[in-house]
Amino acid sequence: MNKLQLYFRLVRLDKPIGTLLLLWPTLCALWLASSGKPDWKVVLIFALGTLLMRSAGCAINDYADQDIDKHVKRTAQRPITSGRISGKEALAIAALLAVVSFCLILPLNALTKQLSVAAVIIAGTYPYFKRFFAIPQAYLGIAFGFGIPMAFAAVQNAVPPVAWVLLLGNVFWALAYDTEYAMVDRDDDLKIGIKTSAITFGRYDVAAVMLCYGAHLGLLLACGLQLGLGRWFVAGLAVAAAIAAYHYTLIRARQRDACFYAFRHNNWLGAAVFAGIAVDYALR
Repeated sequence: MNKLQLYFRLVRLDKPIGTLLLLWPTLCALWLASSGKPDWKVVLIFALGTLLMRSAGCAINDYADQDIDKHVKRTAQRPITSGRISGKEALAIAALLAVVSFCLILPLNALTKQLSVAAVIIAGTYPYFKRFFAIPQAYLGIAFGFGIPMAFAAVQNAVPPVAWVLLLGNVFWALAYDTEYAMVDRDDDLKIGIKTSAITFGRYDVAAVMLCYGAHLGLLLACGLQLGLGRWFVAGLAVAAAIAAYHYTLIRARQRDACFYAFRHNNWLGAAVFAGIAVDYALR
């Protein structure tokens, strides 16, 4: 591979699932904050910013995990771990992407800019939490959902309580899908000694995933009803619940390929929730 291809792989542009898992809750927040009528310039800013910050986060994650990834079968050939990209290159790419992302939000209000600083700090420190925190996926949920308070700030110049409840709901969703992801690497992670929710939950991992899905959808339902959403929103949540039930059939045997498929399939759960919100507003 040439360097451009390696950089492409470093920031996971070949694997868009991470960007989508960031994007769906952000879009939901933009629609909820604007009562279904978001400014399309703001939508574009957040969509591009989500892509750039997820890419920057991947570069930082691989830099932090370069000595760990070589012991994990799934990650041993990542560009830094395999020696084809240096750690300094990865940090430079992450910094460049973060700067471009910040430039995107310059037209937005001061509160959004202030929250963006917190978002960068959270994203940059997440890779180190797995060294000592028993459930680092909870911290990931904050990182992946921080577009929610930023979206409310951009639209309303304030972050109401409902935005923080939505962020909490996103933490539970991240716990669900990233535990499925962690179940893929559990054997390797046990050998290395890093912390993951799949290890912490142990034999209750499948039950924990399903409880987290339930908490996520329950909090979404409470927020949506408080904001006056109706049957189409509830229908979207019902589809999301059916998808979560399908994930149970995939992960209950704890087979690697099935767990990884369940993780990637969460894109459709997020899409169902957003579709319910968007359609509910559109048909009023």
